Amino acid sequence: MVLYLAGGALTGVLLQSPANAHNGAAATSPTRGYAAAAPNLSGVRSPAHAQYAQAAETAPAGGSASDVISLQTIEVTGERRPGELPPAYAGGQVAQGGSLGILGTSNVLNTPFSTVNFTEKLIQDQQARTAADTLINDSSVRLTTGSNGFDDTFQIRGFQVSAADTGFNGLYGLISSNRAAAQYIERIELLKGPGALANGIPPGGSIGGAINIVTKRATDEAFVRVTPTFISSGNFGVHIDANRRFGANKEWGVRVNGLVRNGEASIEDGNLRTGLGSLALDYRSDRLRWSLEAITQNDDTKNFRPQMTLQSTIPFVPRPPDARSNWYPGTKLKQRDHTIASFVEYDLTDWLTAFGGVGYRKGTNDQTFPDSRVAGFTSGADALGNFRLVNAYYDSYTETVSGNVGLRARFDTGPVKHSLSIGFTGYGQEAGNAYVANTAAQSVPSNLYNPSPLPIVTGTRQDPRKASYQTLTSFAAADTMSFLDERVLLTVGVRHQEITTQGYSTTTGARTTRYEGNATTPLAGIVIKPWQNVSLYANYAEGLTTGTIVGAGYSNTGSVLAPFKSDQQEVGVKVDWGRITTTAALFQISRPSQVRTASNALAYDGEQRNRGLELSAYGEIVPGLRGLASATFLKPELTSPTNPLERGNDAAGVPNFTASAGLEWDTPWVPGLSLNGRVIYTSGSYLTTANTVEFPDWTRFDLGARYTTTIYERPVTFRFNVENVFDKNYWLTTGNFVTVASPRTFVGSATVQF
Repeated sequence: MVLYLAGGALTGVLLQSPANAHNGAAATSPTRGYAAAAPNLSGVRSPAHAQYAQAAETAPAGGSASDVISLQTIEVTGERRPGELPPAYAGGQVAQGGSLGILGTSNVLNTPFSTVNFTEKLIQDQQARTAADTLINDSSVRLTTGSNGFDDTFQIRGFQVSAADTGFNGLYGLISSNRAAAQYIERIELLKGPGALANGIPPGGSIGGAINIVTKRATDEAFVRVTPTFISSGNFGVHIDANRRFGANKEWGVRVNGLVRNGEASIEDGNLRTGLGSLALDYRSDRLRWSLEAITQNDDTKNFRPQMTLQSTIPFVPRPPDARSNWYPGTKLKQRDHTIASFVEYDLTDWLTAFGGVGYRKGTNDQTFPDSRVAGFTSGADALGNFRLVNAYYDSYTETVSGNVGLRARFDTGPVKHSLSIGFTGYGQEAGNAYVANTAAQSVPSNLYNPSPLPIVTGTRQDPRKASYQTLTSFAAADTMSFLDERVLLTVGVRHQEITTQGYSTTTGARTTRYEGNATTPLAGIVIKPWQNVSLYANYAEGLTTGTIVGAGYSNTGSVLAPFKSDQQEVGVKVDWGRITTTAALFQISRPSQVRTASNALAYDGEQRNRGLELSAYGEIVPGLRGLASATFLKPELTSPTNPLERGNDAAGVPNFTASAGLEWDTPWVPGLSLNGRVIYTSGSYLTTANTVEFPDWTRFDLGARYTTTIYERPVTFRFNVENVFDKNYWLTTGNFVTVASPRTFVGSATVQF
């Protein structure tokens, strides 16, 4: 059976040899072929369609055109099963679509935004340890902290996005505020630009983009995969992924993932010990989809990757030290995260679906917190790497409840098809800390290239106490209207958001600050498809950022800055060429700038306007050769700073050009062997808004291989990757806050499936 797209429906053409014609039998394509074609009923030609169409145009091997018996054309129609993820695109590294919160799940070509949906296959083949290792495949995303550090902090379209702003199946606050482990991830959905309408206000106020983690759930194929792992310079572990469905129709599913590892990672004399477990239970029927998910994640790190500030007045940026060195010998970090959440969807009718989810998370961080910002001395390192160092305990916790509930309706009004959604989101988080630091008199001199051991903290370690409580609630409504047989799709929506932020004294427990605010943020997007494989789109979106609670190191520590709005305008084009999709987007995002004032206070100052051009391509270039490539050109301009001499300057720490490109090739001479390579480039960026001192650009090269075979009738996959092949030392920065990227790292594994 050969399937290809004709007139918006699936058409079956039966190819038979004379023998098959005689006995009435015919070889059919696997059932999986139907599933792959299902989401393309709108007329978008998928890779599977391209393969089948090509087969239909040729005679069977060894036969002639006369051997082909033409039968009556049949049409097969179908849809993806409710709750199922969109299938992978050609090459399997990205998906054909993804979820957009209240807007529901949509094909990439039908989405009026710039989105990328990375698959589990890519995560596994690149041996990602966290979501950050995969997200850097997109040029608009850059990691500004190194591996084995305190957390994963990103820049997306030139604006900071913290790990705490990562969604968990559409809900904020339930992923570890430090990093999302790769072992429980099925998809990583990246939406570029403000995402407040889709999922509500991110707790950290990110506007550059939104990251959503889709967790693993049970598939129809039962398996147990055991994967021993190795990370240089001596970190060993094992990952177990077990999956099974039960019931007459496989209604019940169980998916379990576990990871243990221990040993030295990327810092000399350091040690990373991890214990992680995740459990996903789910039930599915014709109308009901339900899941219960739990994750526990424990990391103990000795000598974690350091971060520090540089003096703003230095004449040049100091050279980066050896990436294996530790500027703060003797640091310790314990991170604990526990999450439980449940999600449900129920089809009330064939056109109306109710959905909801609720989750709880408790996270703690216990760490020694060396600091180069010493009162009474010039803060940070100078151009020669000299700085003064104090040591401190900085322990913290967060306790979060997050949820949503809503309705989705699908109906027609005359020739217009509607996909209407209404929803409510609620989020509440209590955060506490205990900061016990040595005095300036107890500080010691140190140097990036010859660090001093950390002095002993003389104060008594204390239990963290409540420092803030934040609630975010919102109501939203959105409608996607399609016209002219889905050649024009118009999306309009609005979200009304309420913010309450309260600050508390960690000494007395008394409330010290309170802020209440609300705002209404609209969204409008349009997709025009002059051809079924071409989408022209435009959008206007607004983001709302909660008022920042000023942290340690500022003269106004503990105060709350007012919330503010940001906005984005974007136009673009997406083309599906059959096996390769290309995209181009022009965008502009504007928001108030945050600066450190002359009085050492954190405050708003003028506006930062990022204008950019994004180009990308992904898919299967030729059979056996897969690729991802993207480039971002950016102008992060200060439009109205207090200092008129800085008008038109670049924002600190934001590069003007970034590029990411990767290829994977199935070698023809060794069945089962695939080779891969990746290059990541980031241009220089400025230390401060004065634009007098610049960080150098950097390029990172990665290489890898994968070999799949069978041993004792068990599928086995060997993977080996080398990251930062040339062991280049370079700065990762958001301006005067810096760290050094990871050194050359070897990652190996062997997956055995039972």
